[in-house]
Amino acid sequence: MAVMRSPTRVPGNRRREILDAAARLFAARGFHGTSIEEIGAAVGVSGPALYRHFSGKESLLAEMLLDVSERLRGAAVERVTAAGTAGEALDALISGQIDFALDHPALITVHDRELGNVPEPSRRQIRRLQRLYVEEWVTVLTELYPDVAPPELRAATHAVFGLLNSTPHSAGELPRPAMAALLRSLARAALSGLVNER
Repeated sequence: MAVMRSPTRVPGNRRREILDAAARLFAARGFHGTSIEEIGAAVGVSGPALYRHFSGKESLLAEMLLDVSERLRGAAVERVTAAGTAGEALDALISGQIDFALDHPALITVHDRELGNVPEPSRRQIRRLQRLYVEEWVTVLTELYPDVAPPELRAATHAVFGLLNSTPHSAGELPRPAMAALLRSLARAALSGLVNER
């Protein structure tokens, strides 16, 4: 006779819960101001139980920022590949960054404040993934603005990221659809300066 087992939580889901809870706590209290015990309590486990998933706070932070960097870059590649034109690709990239900014303001805060606490090998990986993500934008912008030099396109891309990633300061000010529409309009206006200043 088969033994009936109660459903168990998928390990990957548990890791995601831990990463999400840690992002919120790191954003609110800082990396050094948050203990393993507090992260565990946020997901209903003891602090020491977290060591079954992560070797410590540094590895948790590293995985958090590596994961988001990989997801952003991977999604960008998919969006650009699926687009029919460069204009559609840019719209898709802007929409993807807006979705990320509205859904994950805590991760934006953690990246800005805590990247220096990631061990160097992982930090290099994160930076590499971020550069590849930027280059997805630059490749699309090169098609749309062929007379603009790549360094200027790269600077414009970072400027748009700064604008869209302002959500930790503005989350909740407007309903999500209105905020998304505003961010999209502002991003488009910022990029239009690549032509208007010529």
